[in-house]
Amino acid sequence: MALVEVARVDRNLANILVGRLESEGIPAVAFDGGASIADGSWLFIPVRVMVDDGDVAAASAIIASA
Repeated sequence: MALVEVARVDRNLANILVGRLESEGIPAVAFDGGASIADGSWLFIPVRVMVDDGDVAAASAIIASA
């Protein structure tokens, strides 16, 4: 069981994708959402959407259709 990146997007879209994946029964997490928030550069740092390696195909299909 390992986490795999399925998307690298802005912070808002990452949270939307995590919610969409979880609504489809795929556990997901957004990494790096709080990176550099103190200096105001968080808008420039992409957030990684991660899922279990067994869910990559299903998650990628959901993200592609979104």
